[in-house]
Amino acid sequence: MNFQINNKEELENFVTHNWNKINQYFDEHYSHVPVPFYNSVDIRESLNKFAPVDNNLYPAGFNNICTLDFNITAERIKKEVLALNPDTKKVALIPESHTKNLFYLDNLYSLHTLLSKYDFEVDIISLDENLFEDSDELDLVSKSGHELKILKAKFEDDIYSKNGIYDLIVLNHDQSSPIEIDWKKVEKKVVPTPRLGWQVRTKGAHFLHYKTIADKFCEEFSINPNLLQAKFNVAENIDFSTKEGLEELAKSVESIQSEVGADKKIFIKANQGTYGMGIMVVDGPDEILSMNRKKRNKMDIGKNKIKFTSVIVQEGVDTVLTHDGGPAEITIYLIGGKPVGGFLRANPLKDASGNLNARGMVYQKFCISEIHEGFDHKAKEGVYSTIARISTIAAGHEILNIQNQD
Repeated sequence: MNFQINNKEELENFVTHNWNKINQYFDEHYSHVPVPFYNSVDIRESLNKFAPVDNNLYPAGFNNICTLDFNITAERIKKEVLALNPDTKKVALIPESHTKNLFYLDNLYSLHTLLSKYDFEVDIISLDENLFEDSDELDLVSKSGHELKILKAKFEDDIYSKNGIYDLIVLNHDQSSPIEIDWKKVEKKVVPTPRLGWQVRTKGAHFLHYKTIADKFCEEFSINPNLLQAKFNVAENIDFSTKEGLEELAKSVESIQSEVGADKKIFIKANQGTYGMGIMVVDGPDEILSMNRKKRNKMDIGKNKIKFTSVIVQEGVDTVLTHDGGPAEITIYLIGGKPVGGFLRANPLKDASGNLNARGMVYQKFCISEIHEGFDHKAKEGVYSTIARISTIAAGHEILNIQNQD
């Protein structure tokens, strides 16, 4: 098939000169799906393509949003909160339970600040009774020295704390260890939906939706779809501890390499889970069949002791981005489907084809407000935002599927 846009330079030029048309396209498609309250999208840029490699519906890392973008982010959050409930006064923020992760507490402090910047009364609350001993509150200090208070919450027809019930509940908990309540009985609005945590969500389903949306977008604007996505497939029924299913996994690796080239590295990621766990990078199928016990153990169990039995096999996208000499990738944050900021994740201990979300990673704030000055920067911002918005529509279809099951 012939396309008008066939390389990165043509894509960047098109995005720069057709930004309003592109955003009108996305706004129209947003009107047909429930858009996540917030999400973040990890994006890799290689010599010949841009591709999303993850979409997080309960993102951490809000402390990495730069000062210039912070007020815009807060304004977007206020707009989304009032759109959900114009009478909102009190907001509850439900975090993860790993309160010893001081960097996560920095995120929590920033998210609390963003939510409360425009006069909402915001409490951080938790339904995890193990966090509380003889008190109904927990005082913590983040890595940067910020003080936080988590209130003990209960569920009886609705979620409440000693400060009463709330008008809106914001979830910052990916539920890889599910919160054991019947969410359908919670009367107040909970965003993002608690029913699409890693207890049910899969990366394979997300990228199937992404491919469908990206292909339609590319057809609309005559763009070669290979410029905006990585090849992938899904391997099921794997037990890394017993080696069951490894032969089929090796075939999946071989299948992707037959499409992208035998010299390309392949990412294997747990189909459910986050925090960079359950990820390995291989040169080919033989590496799967010869995995030692240490590597198999690493792939077997993830965060909160989730056992990985399904993986997504994804074309490796060798990043061309660098920071302080180390390879880097972009993460874009979105509020209500609109990009508001992001960061560069770099890792000097890895090469351009490696998993950067691992030991040694560092963060550099990526200020959208700062990069309107140069033509090239404006083009990059537009392309990253385009990919992030396609991924957000895909997440909207995931939410729609869950809602249609009711």
